[in-house]
Parts: sequence; structure tokens; C-alpha cells
Amino acid sequence: MSRGLWIGSLLTALMLGLALLSLVWTPYPYEQLDIPNKLMPPSLTHPLGTDHFGRDILSMIMVGIRTSMGVAIVAVAIGLAFGIPLGLLASQRKGGWIDEVIMRTNDVIFAFPLLAMAILITAVFGPSATNAIVAFGIFNIPVFARVTRGGALSLWEREFIFAARVAGKSRLRISAEHILPNILGILIVQGTIQFALGIQVEAALSFVGLGVQPPTPSLGRMLADAQTLVTIAPHIAIFPGLAIITIVVGLNLMGDGLRDWLDPRLRVVRA
Repeated sequence: MSRGLWIGSLLTALMLGLALLSLVWTPYPYEQLDIPNKLMPPSLTHPLGTDHFGRDILSMIMVGIRTSMGVAIVAVAIGLAFGIPLGLLASQRKGGWIDEVIMRTNDVIFAFPLLAMAILITAVFGPSATNAIVAFGIFNIPVFARVTRGGALSLWEREFIFAARVAGKSRLRISAEHILPNILGILIVQGTIQFALGIQVEAALSFVGLGVQPPTPSLGRMLADAQTLVTIAPHIAIFPGLAIITIVVGLNLMGDGLRDWLDPRLRVVRA
């Protein structure tokens, strides 16, 4: 395993551990206001300081990480659940009308920039975590459909697939038993990439007020609240920003490491 995979996995595990820990414990209740102690710098009492309402920043970051990861995980799961079957179906009928309908529909979705589409959906249906999930989940469907179709097409001409067809197996059974297991590697790598992108999208939507709503903490909204206070209390912007960077860098390193580890050709080159 590469150094990047180890580092990425460690950073991701650290952030995931904080998110899971927040389910049962945080240093302080994240919604607890303490106005007399607002904008306190990091100290033994508050390791990361307090914000403009006196709330403990470490507690809010722990819950914010959980919120961002929750949104990203569900949105990626939506993409996988719908994108993989569509991609496999399109690969089975390459050049046919089913393939054309699926791919052209994907092109229509890709015509809208991700953030613009997410802002449009949340603006129309209202700002909430659910609408943020729906927006990013819709975008993930064509992403995984294309990746699945591309990986599957390279396998349909292989000898072992011809042998399966001669044995009388249906296209559906071949897709489930032979195609999908052989493209799991690229789907896992793409999943980590989309997961990291989901963290950024959730933060961006919350930053402009269209993501997770108060009182639930969000890393993006913490950055938005800190805009006018950076010169007075820089720590209220630095620590949420570092949390986002750590998650995204960790996931990207893990994705690159998984790509190298799961692809035998890359392992040979590295050797």
C-alpha cells in the first residue's frame, strides 16, 4: 500500500471518528450559548476557542463534520444505486436506443454546473439538508452511469464474457456475475472522489445559506459567520476551514492510493 493511501486513510478515519464520537459526546452542547465568553481564543477550557455566540468551536466542528459526511454519503449512495444499473444497462445495448436515451439524458444533466444546479434546486424547494442531498445525488447518477458504462464496455469483448454467453447466460446475469465484480475498483475510487466533492458542495451551499439550517452546525456556515470577524478572532474561520481541507485532502489521497492499489497495471509500473 502506498504512503498516500495510508495518510489519506488516517486523515479520513480521524474525521470519521470525530463525526461518530459526536453522536454520543461533545465537549459542550453545540447549541449552548455563552455570550460573556464569546470569541475566546483556544484555551484549556475551549481547545479551539468559542464563536461570536460563545459556542464551543470544537463541539460545533465535530457535529459539522458529521453533517457534511452524512450529506455526502447519502448523495453518493443515491448515485451508486441508480447510476450503476443504468451504466450496466447502457453497456449491454451499446449503440442501441436504450444506450442513446441513457447517455443523452446524462448529457443534459451534465450541461448544468453542479453548484448551479444545487443552488437552483435548494432555492426552488427551500434550503435544507434533504434538498442538498437530492441535488448532489441527481448529479452523481450520470457520473456513476458513465464510469460504469465505460468500464463495462471494455469487458464485453473479453474472452471470458464470450465464454459466459456461449454457456447460455443472459446479459443481466453476465453483468451481475462477471462485469460488476471486475469494475468495482474504479467505482470505489470514483466513490471517494464524489464523496470529497460532496463535502465541498455541502459546505458551499451552507456558506450561501442554502444547505443545512440552524441550529444544526455546518462547516460552511461557520465560515460564513466568521467572514466579518476574521481580523478580530481568526480562529473561528481557521479551524472549520482546516476541517474541510483535512477531509477533502484525506479522501483525495485515499482515492489516488486505492486507484494505484486496485489497478494491477499501476502496481507493475510502481514496482
